[in-house]
Amino acid sequence: MVVRRQERWAGAWRQRMALSAAAVSARRAGRVEDENALRDAVLHTRPGDNVGPAGRMLVAWRKLADTPAEKLLTEASIGAVLNDIGLVCNDEAASDLTDDLRQLAASDGLVGMMTGAIASAERHGLGRGLGAWLADALLAQRLGWGHAVPLLGAEAALGTSAGSRRSAAGSVPTSIGTNSERAKDLLGAQARGALRAIDLSAEVGRRAQRLIAVAPKLRAKGSDAVVERLLSDDAIVASQPIRGMSERGLRRLFDRLVDLGAVRELSGRSTFRLYGL
Repeated sequence: MVVRRQERWAGAWRQRMALSAAAVSARRAGRVEDENALRDAVLHTRPGDNVGPAGRMLVAWRKLADTPAEKLLTEASIGAVLNDIGLVCNDEAASDLTDDLRQLAASDGLVGMMTGAIASAERHGLGRGLGAWLADALLAQRLGWGHAVPLLGAEAALGTSAGSRRSAAGSVPTSIGTNSERAKDLLGAQARGALRAIDLSAEVGRRAQRLIAVAPKLRAKGSDAVVERLLSDDAIVASQPIRGMSERGLRRLFDRLVDLGAVRELSGRSTFRLYGL
């Protein structure tokens, strides 16, 4: 229901979920970057600059949340995501993975489809993190959502049972019976992810309504574009180029929005600030 309402703030909600998923992915990879460090890595670099291994994880999860669901599981899209997160996968392996996902998308069982996505990623040596990315994309396509919501990616305990630790070698599972322990893990992770997403949607929705309520009071040229950016993204850099606004004007606008209780400064710094709902 939250997804299908297509709220104006849905983009910010999905991107917050993507940030959580990236932080979990970073921890799984043994990295120390938290959500604030991940924001900095991506938002304080120029397009095309190296955002580092952890930053690339955030880029990949942001791509899941921002790309139309129907375009997520093409061979080109999967290859781009593998490149984003620094995984080496040759063309043949990427093609095999895409074929696996195509078969899974045509299968009857929803849970089997998603456990199969995780098993396929593991079978290709790509890990649970990418498996969660693929499973979230498949779920969005199966349910007819316009965009995927990073649900499984933010679940740190995904696949921690004895059954999930066993090798995923062999054919791609397409039903619950192929690995009941893995299916139980997945169902638990999905439930936790869904509850977390609903709680976050309520929080983001409240903050967004405050911003929407004060928007008519803003007189600065370009303020409408700033409001839409805040509603569609996790955070905006204080120096973000926005058409119709100077850097100084943007900083003044953010100061006013903070005073009005419509946005928050997210970095806790006096320089290189970030603002969001």
